[in-house]
Formats: sequence, structure tokens, C-alpha cells
Amino acid sequence: MFEEEEMKKLSSIASGIAGVYSAAAELSMQGYIASMTSRNTKGIDIFVANEDATKTVGVQVKTNQGSLYWWLLNEKAENYFAENLFYVLVNLNNGGKPDMFIVPSKVVATYIRESHSKWLATLGKKGQKHNDTTMRQFKDKDKQYLNRWDLLGLDK
Repeated sequence: MFEEEEMKKLSSIASGIAGVYSAAAELSMQGYIASMTSRNTKGIDIFVANEDATKTVGVQVKTNQGSLYWWLLNEKAENYFAENLFYVLVNLNNGGKPDMFIVPSKVVATYIRESHSKWLATLGKKGQKHNDTTMRQFKDKDKQYLNRWDLLGLDK
């Protein structure tokens, strides 16, 4: 038997593209109309509609390549949320079947704001203060948003 090889590490651009295409394909498999936007559409990678196009949402895709359930976001995401805006957080699983986490943008904004504030208030390993950064992390180690396509609200 052939041993399964670990996927080579993709560039961040290739990883992001793979995540968007994977999310759009899965949305289509869920029965939704998924239309990828051009790269100059601010904050939305995919417009998604139900089958009769009576309900729509915007989707921002973030991708990681490993097997951990955390994603990097910019500090701008702390204030970028709307009722009809969602994140599809894609975990490429080192080349296996991607895991997808569907998270309302308000949940992401609140989480990254609070966790970053807590991180700043906590001393580092050597007792030093953390330096502020524009990067934030969203984590879902308990997988509570895994395959939560129902949160999009397009089936109601």
C-alpha cells in the first residue's frame, strides 16, 4: 500500500483561494446559489442565496492549512459585522477533506475583541507585557460551529 503523503504547504494566496473555492463548492452542495465575488469586493468573498433567491447573505472566507481550529483575522474584523454577514472558516486539514465552520460575523467580532483584550492584559511567558498587534485569532477548539450551515438562515 502507498503511504499517505502530507500535502505540501501552500502559499497564503493559494491557501486562501483553495478555501474560497472549497467553501463555494460546499455551499453549492448544500443546495445554495454561491457566487464568488471579484477580489476587489470589500469584505465579502461569496454571495449566497437560497434556491429561489429570496434570501441572501454575504460570506467572508478565512483559511488555515493545519489541523488546528484557529484562524487569523485583522483587527478590522472587530467592527465589521452585520446580521447577514457570516464567516466560513475553512480548515484544509493538510490536504484531507476540508472542515468548514460557519460563524456569524457578530460572534467573530465579539470573540476576537474580547480575546485580544484578555491577551493584552495577560503577561507573557517571561513576565513581560504583550505588544499590541493588528492580528487577531478566532478559535473553535470545541467545534461548535462545524458544518453549521443552518446558521445562514437561508432555509427558513
